[in-house]
Amino acid sequence: MRTGAPPANDAQPVLLGNGAQPSPGIQEQDLQRQERFEDELIMDLERDQFVAETSRPVPRAVLSARVTAGLWALRVFVVIVSLMVIYTFVDQLH
Repeated sequence: MRTGAPPANDAQPVLLGNGAQPSPGIQEQDLQRQERFEDELIMDLERDQFVAETSRPVPRAVLSARVTAGLWALRVFVVIVSLMVIYTFVDQLH
């Protein structure tokens, strides 16, 4: 069983020959490695520890006004389409 935190990556960002930073794919690999390590730690928890760890509420996301309006429009669309499906189903019964 592993204990402790994964090795820290304290290296400064490396600049390529043209002054650009390396691709974000490298950071994704580091994140995937970190997630795997956390998954391994979670698998070793007792049931009550697992429940306590996973039952913490997630804070509400801060969304822009456009995104909020888009989500409300999507909700309205789903309700309208659902009503249309129900109406069509009931109409076909007769």
